[in-house]
Amino acid sequence: MSAALRLSSAALAIGAALLLGACGERQNPAQTRQEQRQQAGTEAWAAGSSSGFKAAGWTPGDQASWERHMRARSQNQNEYVRIQGKGG
Repeated sequence: MSAALRLSSAALAIGAALLLGACGERQNPAQTRQEQRQQAGTEAWAAGSSSGFKAAGWTPGDQASWERHMRARSQNQNEYVRIQGKGG
């Protein structure tokens, strides 16, 4: 009986360790890249110049173009603007 009690308490301890291990927070790779860019001193509007993911009409390195695209993107996510555009 003592061996069964030890075995069940060991299984309980291992289970608790696994459950608590799942509660840990991992570092987000995108956040890491953003922090690296900020440490390098690269401005956000200049950072995407070497990326293959570029919005049409945006000129890499052009701050005014980047700001226009960011303003348009945020307006597309604005629920008040979206509802008014549907005639409601």
